Amino acid sequence: MSLAQRQLPSHRDEYRFGRGPRPALQPGTMGWSVEDLNDPQIRSLWDEGRYEIIDGVLTVMPPAYFRGGKVVDNLKFLLRSHFAAQNIRALFSGEVDIAVDPPLVVRADGVVVLGEELPRFEALRFDDPETTWEDHPLTLPPTIVIESVSRGHEAHDRTKKRLWYAKFKIPNYWIVSGTGRTLQCLRLSGDRYEVDVSGKDDECIEPRAFPGLKIPLGQVWEP
Repeated sequence: MSLAQRQLPSHRDEYRFGRGPRPALQPGTMGWSVEDLNDPQIRSLWDEGRYEIIDGVLTVMPPAYFRGGKVVDNLKFLLRSHFAAQNIRALFSGEVDIAVDPPLVVRADGVVVLGEELPRFEALRFDDPETTWEDHPLTLPPTIVIESVSRGHEAHDRTKKRLWYAKFKIPNYWIVSGTGRTLQCLRLSGDRYEVDVSGKDDECIEPRAFPGLKIPLGQVWEP
């Protein structure tokens, strides 16, 4: 039986976990923070869904569609190939929780951490000695965050997350749209993002933040 299938203790907070026989996270409830995710039972329930914590309120993310995940994976493949050719160590992941603030935990569609940044992550220590930074929400800014724009939720990715990621000092924020066939690469300048480069359809773009990197966008949209 998984942790998610077990009941939380009898004194569980029905406001946040419901009154049913099986505990379930209750979207719209307040008082949440990244510290809650240190509880294995809460973390198990969290991992069952698509949640974020926005100003302490538990929210549900829009559905993940195939096209959105495909373009992020294709983009990460191009980046992986480039950094490998340059002998630059790089780690990639998708669906990563980022703790911008204790009451603000957002989930990124794609994350890249480059070699020169990795020692800071690897130096982190946690209460559970069997875990590393890869097993927890990120508390340090990764090198690149990629968000795939969800139809009907464009403002969340293009406006809100842009402000939050700038606050967290993430150096590079890339916004990709599979339906619009566009990629916008933003680069942090001070406390705000500026457009490094953008392109659409079958253009080939070269982000100035990564000299030598060429992204043929046609390969990002391909089946």
